Amino acid sequence: MRNPIEVKAQGDFKNLTGLLERTKNFFNIGVLDKYGQKGVEALRRETPSKSLETANSWYYKIKRQNGQAIIEYHNSNIQNGVNIALILYTGHATKDGYWVQGVDYINPALKPIFEEMAKDALKEATEKNG
Repeated sequence: MRNPIEVKAQGDFKNLTGLLERTKNFFNIGVLDKYGQKGVEALRRETPSKSLETANSWYYKIKRQNGQAIIEYHNSNIQNGVNIALILYTGHATKDGYWVQGVDYINPALKPIFEEMAKDALKEATEKNG
């Protein structure tokens, strides 16, 4: 369960509102494509696989809904109805009954991309703020 965050403030929010508006404008399709492609490359590099099929099966989609833009990363390597990238991440049983421990390669691969995106958005917004 998430703990609610409470913020209390007084005064004029025009500077914050302006900063948020400029940050929102930073996330146009071209910028999101840039980060989508960087994320796919990072996932390809970090995917643990004896073959390159899973690593080379990453792609992304950009969705816009309710005023938000979302980058979704997907992997199309499906074997017998099982997403191979997902079982590499979560772990899986073998035919012989052994358990293969999963590896969290997705979050470490994408974390620097998300950090770069946040840093660039803040830089863009503050530069336009003057």
